[in-house]
Amino acid sequence: MLSSPKPRSPLHTREITFQGYAREDGLWDIEGHLKDYKATPFTTGANTWQPGEAFHDMWVRVTLNNELVIQDIEVVMDGHPHPECPQVIPPMTALIGERLGKGWRKTIQTHLGGIAGCTHLRELLNNLATAAFQAIPGALFDPDENKPPLYLGTCKSWDFNGPVVMRAYPKFYKWKAD
Repeated sequence: MLSSPKPRSPLHTREITFQGYAREDGLWDIEGHLKDYKATPFTTGANTWQPGEAFHDMWVRVTLNNELVIQDIEVVMDGHPHPECPQVIPPMTALIGERLGKGWRKTIQTHLGGIAGCTHLRELLNNLATAAFQAIPGALFDPDENKPPLYLGTCKSWDFNGPVVMRAYPKFYKWKAD
């Protein structure tokens, strides 16, 4: 927990949640939800939101197969500040057929960067990949038993030369690719 802050006043809250689901048809759904709201009335154009009322309330559901290839995508904007915002929803289907993994952020930028997409939906999609890796059993395992799980070597805890890999994956401790 953070230390007690100096006296201050709340301004803005962003809530982001992700949930992963196993589907009966063998596919996986990962859902992201983003909400923004202010502590005081907030106006854009002709719209005014009251404190605690979400001016961004956006959902993304990505359906994946076992190879983490996108089979379907659904986007809903229950709240948005401008009437033009929903125009970014149809282009999201360009991600169908793309794979979550190395280069995912570049894939998002290629298909939905700049005015082709929405900053908030891109933020959800960027982090949706991590939620998928956490949710889908074995998502980061290469089917080749002679190769380490793909997350080894990606952070301090999963350092090939570190104690966690030594304990959890002794076969790959101090591993070097051929």
